[in-house]
Amino acid sequence: MSLVLRPFELTDEVAALAAAQEFPDSGFDFLGFDFDPEVPWERWIGLMENYRRGVDLPANRVRGAMLAADVDGQLVGCSSIRFALNDYLAVRGGHIGYGVIPRFRRRGYATAILVESINIAREEGAGDLLVSCDDDNVGSATVIERCGGVLESVVVANDGTMFRRYWIH
Repeated sequence: MSLVLRPFELTDEVAALAAAQEFPDSGFDFLGFDFDPEVPWERWIGLMENYRRGVDLPANRVRGAMLAADVDGQLVGCSSIRFALNDYLAVRGGHIGYGVIPRFRRRGYATAILVESINIAREEGAGDLLVSCDDDNVGSATVIERCGGVLESVVVANDGTMFRRYWIH
């Protein structure tokens, strides 16, 4: 497997929008919280580049990267890497969020995405990394633990859902 994490490109629009539709009820935003289907794709890509460089960040955002997970030219998932934490991320979101498009699951892509995300975060100066997942997401918890995650706690969110907080040292 030759999984590569890379910035989304203009040619990814159709595949990325289709992938986003595969996560309607999971609470996972495939293209991130800042994606707006009313905004042209090219503009969203520019916004993500600004986030990566730390340019014109809104007050509630930190420098980070929204990356496509590509295997031999096929979009299989994504990763959102935050190089620092704000108050919200320090509690719930963490440094890394990732997702695998449902039809590509159980092929090792989640582990590969998280490993590459850890490498990128560290290259950008992040030290210990906080990664969280829903408490009932056994697959994600297994991936995080496989990648060195040490469970810090299980927490009840404001909406009543439980989530796990892991640190990768």
